[in-house]
Amino acid sequence: MTDDIRSRVTRGLGWVGFSQVALQVIRTGGAIVVARLLAPEEYGLAMLALVFASLVLVFSDLALGAALVQRKNLTEGDRSTAFWITIGSGIVFTVLGFALSGPVAALYGEPDVRPLLAVLSLSFIITALGATQQSLLLREMNFRRLETLTVVGTLAGTVAAVTVAIAGGGAWAIIAQQLAGALITSILMWRASSWRPTLTFSLESARFLANFSGFLVGSRLMYYLHQNADRFLIGRYLGTASLGAYAVAYNVMLAPAARIAQPIQRVLAPAFARMQDEPERIAAAWARVTRLVGMVTIPGLIGVVVVAPDLVPVVLGDQWLAAVPVVQLLAWVGILQALQTVNVDILMARGRTRTLFKFTTCFCIAHVIAFVIGLQWGIVGVAAAYAISSTVVEPFLTVLTARSLGVSPWIFVRSVLGVAQSAVVMGVVVFGARVVMVDAGVPAAVRLVAATALGAVVFAGLCAWRVPEILRDLRSLLGNRLPVRGVAPAES
Repeated sequence: MTDDIRSRVTRGLGWVGFSQVALQVIRTGGAIVVARLLAPEEYGLAMLALVFASLVLVFSDLALGAALVQRKNLTEGDRSTAFWITIGSGIVFTVLGFALSGPVAALYGEPDVRPLLAVLSLSFIITALGATQQSLLLREMNFRRLETLTVVGTLAGTVAAVTVAIAGGGAWAIIAQQLAGALITSILMWRASSWRPTLTFSLESARFLANFSGFLVGSRLMYYLHQNADRFLIGRYLGTASLGAYAVAYNVMLAPAARIAQPIQRVLAPAFARMQDEPERIAAAWARVTRLVGMVTIPGLIGVVVVAPDLVPVVLGDQWLAAVPVVQLLAWVGILQALQTVNVDILMARGRTRTLFKFTTCFCIAHVIAFVIGLQWGIVGVAAAYAISSTVVEPFLTVLTARSLGVSPWIFVRSVLGVAQSAVVMGVVVFGARVVMVDAGVPAAVRLVAATALGAVVFAGLCAWRVPEILRDLRSLLGNRLPVRGVAPAES
């Protein structure tokens, strides 16, 4: 079993790494094209609809997919029961979406958002149709099929968005992206999975799955509320133009940062589930994975803080200059959240969904309070409040994860300390170089390219000096050598 997990993880990292590079290129490229074609008001209008539609991530399978992945032994009753519950919830929330589109639009004070919400409600049932098949492919660690199909679905959605935007569809471009991507992905998951549901429904299976997924659904709901409260408040009280600027910054910063950990996270989630009774092995992998995520996240987002005044107008256009300080503040949030991503999977693998729910409830309350306070100073105030509340709240998840594994949370801190030191020095060097280039009158596009290249060289050199163990970590994950039982967690 150990050798099998190692080989699956190694192959999975290759496929997930490939897919994430492709997905980042597709998503970022599409987002830039759409942002340049849409006015801030149109972009903000679509974001109002997506605040509601992102509930799909919470209720599309009622977290039953995670339960299917985590359960050691799976029966046909488990699979079919999960499928039919998922389909039922998809139908219910699609109908609710249509029914509530009018009241939600009235709450926003934006009648134009009603048809967007109504049509977008179809994503509940569309996503539900392929959710169980997708979870089974993940349980099997069949990353070749899973990642290839995800790339194709994402590409279909992006093509739809750009096509509608070019045709002058405005906010409908982003709605088309969501629906087309979900539809193509669900169709492909059915074609890729050999399993087909039977007319079976087991109350015993339903109870078991609910015991695991109940708190997880609650946790996802709390995360949804936190993730969308800032956008709702901005759209409701500051207007769609302000929301457009904030949402672009959010999508440029937090969304890509959250995806940085996904190549490793998607592979290790089912692997952690298989090692759920071996906390020593999970702890060893935790330290190394955190360092690898930090190696990409921390320097990348510190660099964004420095070059944001050039990055935003060069990449997105001058109409988004209001997003520059928001981008800089959310970069810090992006670092904190990316480093915590794997912690959630560890708590799930260890069956600590109740703990996760309690944390996300406190997490949500703290952030919503911060958003309300920050709203008094516009979108910059909201972003600053988000950065402060994240700094206070996020470390608690590290403590809970360490406690579930029976290790010290300082393992987490030490794992990223050298990387953080190297990244900070790199940021200072790049900042100084940019100031010199600004004084010399170097064009913004040239400054952006030169600063990025300089940052990469400086950080690589500093990492070779301060974090030489990073090569060992890469060999451990990519060289078919996962940490084995009894090996102490790596420290820097």
